[in-house]
Amino acid sequence: MSLSPKSTKPRRKKVPKALAVIDADNCTGCESCREICPVDCIVKIEQYADTPGLGAWCEVDWDQCIGCKLCIRIPSKKSDAHVLQVCPWEAIEMVPVPGLVAAAGRMTGPEDFVAANRQRLLAAARRQVAHKAAAGGRAPGE
Repeated sequence: MSLSPKSTKPRRKKVPKALAVIDADNCTGCESCREICPVDCIVKIEQYADTPGLGAWCEVDWDQCIGCKLCIRIPSKKSDAHVLQVCPWEAIEMVPVPGLVAAAGRMTGPEDFVAANRQRLLAAARRQVAHKAAAGGRAPGE
């Protein structure tokens, strides 16, 4: 059970300041975040092919995420930034790009999935940090 980055959509123009990270242990796979994502960067992971929904959770494709924060909250008007919570389980957090490697290192979920996918997520996190650094977006103290 592994994922490959989506190749059907073009890469975003720049790396955002922060990207969405979903805690698989808190995610129920309800897909609320997938419904609202404007760039379709969230995929549902099914742990058991023969029992869809059981042991499911969502994961963000960091190569596609634009850091819009809509998967966490929906803004109602410009003066009120975030009022409607999207993820009912608070399983999603926005992680600054320099912190992605540490977040990928803390990956949660079923042990077999973590073992099979940790290196893939670490590589994706390192790729985002490198893109941000190449664009001159280093965070202070890096």
